[in-house]
Amino acid sequence: MDADVWTERVARDYDTSSTHMYAPEVLGPAVDFLERRAGQGPALEFAVGTGRVALPLSERGIRVAGIEKSEPMARELCGKPGGEDVPVTVGDMTTARVTGAFSLVYLVYNAITCLLTQDEQVACFGNAAQHLAPGGRFVIEVFVPDLQRLPPGETARPFHIGEQHVGFDTYDLVNQHLVSHHYTVEAGRGTTFLSPHRYVWPSELDLMAKLAGLDLIERWADWNEAPFTSASRSHISVWRKPPSRTGTL
Repeated sequence: MDADVWTERVARDYDTSSTHMYAPEVLGPAVDFLERRAGQGPALEFAVGTGRVALPLSERGIRVAGIEKSEPMARELCGKPGGEDVPVTVGDMTTARVTGAFSLVYLVYNAITCLLTQDEQVACFGNAAQHLAPGGRFVIEVFVPDLQRLPPGETARPFHIGEQHVGFDTYDLVNQHLVSHHYTVEAGRGTTFLSPHRYVWPSELDLMAKLAGLDLIERWADWNEAPFTSASRSHISVWRKPPSRTGTL
């Protein structure tokens, strides 16, 4: 994951460009879902960003820590109300370590695709497994590649069209890469943000989990636990670290 993408300017404007992700009908179910999977244990967010999910989850009484590669994004989180309650380790989510064992490790808003190689994504699963206590859960929210909806000969698909933000993805089908294009207008000022991603299929993620010793236990189409089908455009997947023989968690 290239920290240079997540610059001071991007970090400063990130919440504004992602306003739609803060809507109660979007954020509320995500926090509810994660709170239930954390139980009474602590949670760790990989790619914690500016704390969109970590801060409200912490407000629910869950002890939340984060790993974030971008120092500007981490500073934005730490400067918010409640930010002092979410300790952030600046580092790569494929290798960075946080002290302790967690009942929940999670990655939201397609963050797994910010890792641009299969090896990095496999390493992310391994790092999550290392942080989990026996019986702990690893949760990922990620889109299903939109390839079926690409007309023949086209390589671009919009994912959001709003009054202040327009976003679309361009696909490199050979290399399993895409670039997300974000165009935001606020107070008459326009900004452009391009972020590269490696898209990944649910079955490929399941294999990565198996390599890390994790078992798939849930897959939903959204945070409201709608059934996942062949028509679903995203999924929330939950893998579990096998419980210890004493049956903890």
